[in-house]
Amino acid sequence: MTAPLLDVRDLVVEYPRSGARRRPFRVLDGVSLDVRPGETVGLVGESGSGKSTLGRAVLGLAPVTSGTIRYDGRDISRLGRSARRALAAEIQVVFQDPYSSLNPSLTIGETLEEPLRVQRVDPAEARSRVATLLDQVQLPADAVHRLPREFSGGQRQRVAIARALALSPRLVVCDEPVSALDLSTQARVLELFREIQERTGVAYLFISHDLGVVRHLSHRVAVMYHGDLVETGDGDKVTSAPDHPYTQRLLLAAPVADPVRQARRREERQRVAASQK
Repeated sequence: MTAPLLDVRDLVVEYPRSGARRRPFRVLDGVSLDVRPGETVGLVGESGSGKSTLGRAVLGLAPVTSGTIRYDGRDISRLGRSARRALAAEIQVVFQDPYSSLNPSLTIGETLEEPLRVQRVDPAEARSRVATLLDQVQLPADAVHRLPREFSGGQRQRVAIARALALSPRLVVCDEPVSALDLSTQARVLELFREIQERTGVAYLFISHDLGVVRHLSHRVAVMYHGDLVETGDGDKVTSAPDHPYTQRLLLAAPVADPVRQARRREERQRVAASQK
């Protein structure tokens, strides 16, 4: 079996509370998770479950209280700023809001060239790379001269994806990257993620509250509840016939177009919730 590209072991993340005698708030409680090269692992849970905190810890944006995060065999749990900046060439992120994650005063070309300039890429090579990126995410070449406000939400998210791919990373943390988009745009962006992975071999840690979203993309799925992983396994299995009652509730909460099926789901969700009390 291929060695993990990302290997999280017994990860604990705590935040202090006000008051000298109050115990810190534990967001992640001994979480273990791995992502292999070229694989998508979906991390699913409701708001407050800790799933985004795990992604932030991988990116160095959340403090690691204990446990380890290893990338390609190297412990990155507590890297300094310069070492973390160097690692940005291999680990990137796509956030939820495609507008707030882009500088509104920079053109798309300037936005995409920025990470390349930080890595001291030759200007001519950077411009060529930007043209390639726009083609990969199916945006017109003249987008380099336009501002983010001139694009739709789905197009702005494509720009965010292009920026994440600028340095040819091996791992991208996707934190609710389609939740702000309408359903038809979601489908197109998810297909874009899949096409890019097939072409480049990039791995994704794909964070979402929606089992229906991760079903289309994930090889494996991990379900988080109150800072713990309660179920992990094959993507098709976990998203269609889960074993854990919490995952069953998440599945039943996903909307369907048929009103009769939706009513049955609502009744079943209430039954599962009542059985857990």
